Amino acid sequence: MTHADCKSLRWHLVSRLVVLQALMLTALVLIVIVVLWATGCLVSLEPEDETISVIENALTRDAAGAIAIRETPALVQQRSMMPELWFVVRDKDGHRVSQGKVPPEFARIGDALDQVGQARLGWNLGDPPLPTARMRWIDTTGGRVQILTGSGGIVPWQRLVLAITTIFLSVVLPTGAIMALTTLIATPMVVRRSLLGLSFTAAEAERIDTDKRGARLSFDQVPKEIVPLVMAINDALRRLDDGYDRRQRFLVDAAHELRTPIAILQTRIESTEPGPHTTRLLEDVRRLSTLAEQLLDSERLKQTAMPRSDIDLVDVAQHVTSDLAPLAIAAGYEIAFESSVKQAPLSGDQGALERALANLIHNAIEYGGRRGKIVVSVTASSVSVTDEGPGIPPNDRERVFEPFYRLNSGSRGAGLGLNLVREIVRLHDGMIDIQDGPNGGTRVTMAFGLRSRR
Repeated sequence: MTHADCKSLRWHLVSRLVVLQALMLTALVLIVIVVLWATGCLVSLEPEDETISVIENALTRDAAGAIAIRETPALVQQRSMMPELWFVVRDKDGHRVSQGKVPPEFARIGDALDQVGQARLGWNLGDPPLPTARMRWIDTTGGRVQILTGSGGIVPWQRLVLAITTIFLSVVLPTGAIMALTTLIATPMVVRRSLLGLSFTAAEAERIDTDKRGARLSFDQVPKEIVPLVMAINDALRRLDDGYDRRQRFLVDAAHELRTPIAILQTRIESTEPGPHTTRLLEDVRRLSTLAEQLLDSERLKQTAMPRSDIDLVDVAQHVTSDLAPLAIAAGYEIAFESSVKQAPLSGDQGALERALANLIHNAIEYGGRRGKIVVSVTASSVSVTDEGPGIPPNDRERVFEPFYRLNSGSRGAGLGLNLVREIVRLHDGMIDIQDGPNGGTRVTMAFGLRSRR
């Protein structure tokens, strides 16, 4: 999975919260409807209006203008559903008609409600049960009349669906939209502020140096929920440190153990009668010895701070060249030392620089084609080693600094030599560069930030 494929926490929370709010709001409305239905409140709101509508359709006027009630099928059906059906119909001209057993409380109450368009008559919560009624003034084909009727009846499912839809559109949907908009705006802000400490933790992780052990992430600014993740990362870093230390101890111990048998092998080869393979065997043994020393040097550079002293790069180069000249001549090379200056003062580790230059000369001997000349050159700020071998292709000049890199499948690897040289040059605030030699071959240059000797 790539970084682009990762889901945003803020939008994940927004979507989940919006869905949860919608479900909770819908559930709340449904619970309210169920409670109203179970307590009879919902029923008391609707059936009387249905009854009034049925009575309205049954109203007519006789020849004298009095109010009359027709026995319509709807009225007959309403009576069958409401055996206790009663109603009073009157107008302001004094015409009046009633059917059923009208409760005494509502026998003449209609006269007092002439100025009221509609009313629901009943009792307060906690009062003893009393009859309830619904009154409405309506305009009919026979004129404007007042209809007063008792409670009861059945709410049609169409009206119930309409009521629920009205509640949803007028309450649930607007409220849900406001809550969703609030969540959409507030959640990213809350998440961003809550996880602000993770930015500092991420910066700490980016500053971890693979060459320095003991680095740990702090818990100071991370949310409590993220602490287990930080603890797991610190545990992983601790295990990596332990594994790295074990690996270093193993390499150092192995290099030390290799030095003794290599020295014994070299002594035995030197004591044998000279033959056609003696020289090559000695070169192979020296290569093994060099590799063991490189392993030790590599681990020393990682484990200890580099001691600095005032040294002369010209003296260092002359000393190393003279020490390795017999090896180069025995391998079929001419070797020369050149310097454009009498002194090249440098503050650094003389032993490390000697090993770096020795590695470059060993590399030239190994890969210079066993012919031509090896030249060690010193300037005021650099030292270079040039051979006349097959050279290094430009595309491989950076990769040869990798440990044991091979130029091709048939060649021997370069060991740790060039990798070690680059590390030593970096510790001296310098740089290493590979170019073509003037007569073919390769020129490897170590350039330093030199300062004048005090």
